[in-house]
Amino acid sequence: MLKSRNAVITGARRGIGRAAVEVFAAHGANVWACARKQDEDFEAELKELSEKYSVSIWPLYFDLTDESQMKQSVQLIRKQKIRIDILVNLAGIVEESTSFQMTAIDKMKHLFETNFFATTLLTQYISRLMVRQNGGSIVNVASIAGIDGEPAQYEYASSKAAIIGATRHLAHELAPYHIRVNAVAPGITETEMGAKIEEDLKERTLNRVIMKRMGKPKEIANVIAFLASDYASYMTGQVIRVDGGM
Repeated sequence: MLKSRNAVITGARRGIGRAAVEVFAAHGANVWACARKQDEDFEAELKELSEKYSVSIWPLYFDLTDESQMKQSVQLIRKQKIRIDILVNLAGIVEESTSFQMTAIDKMKHLFETNFFATTLLTQYISRLMVRQNGGSIVNVASIAGIDGEPAQYEYASSKAAIIGATRHLAHELAPYHIRVNAVAPGITETEMGAKIEEDLKERTLNRVIMKRMGKPKEIANVIAFLASDYASYMTGQVIRVDGGM
């Protein structure tokens, strides 16, 4: 499905990002696996996946909120002179749930800096390369919180709603360059981020899920891979819910 494609995946160390690296590799893609800090165990895992699926996986380290680090990392990619076919914007954070009235504006700014502005900047850098090569696929990872809204998650839901709006706008702007832009909106998922959800909110959410369970990272990663591939060649500007039927 992704044989010989080259993908940049952020948030690759754990959760959905880690699952996406393996799913992409299993389908034949080479991957720049982006993480914030260097980690020997992470690199060992990537080497194992590379050998298992006979693909290239390059670890790439930068803090999303550090513009100079990000720019240097993109320059490293450019120096390899390899076409970038896919960008998957997965990295993001969630803060401890509080009510809107009790959420400090600094906390909101910090979350937006990572979930929206950093993602926007990386997309700018990579999309410029895609424009030059006249093609590519961008998959953003939003959340059902950005569609439905969630109690006590004002800043997180707002940041993901911004990602959804950006996805739809960029689909229009980049279509003339044969670049597709779509988003996945996961529901409650078995990740470290999912574990941070307060138990009462988690219970209320699961009660609304038809399948009565949390999603697995690989189940989200499979949909990301589909959207990135030519199987979705006539899809752009879409936000696909992967939420167990909420």
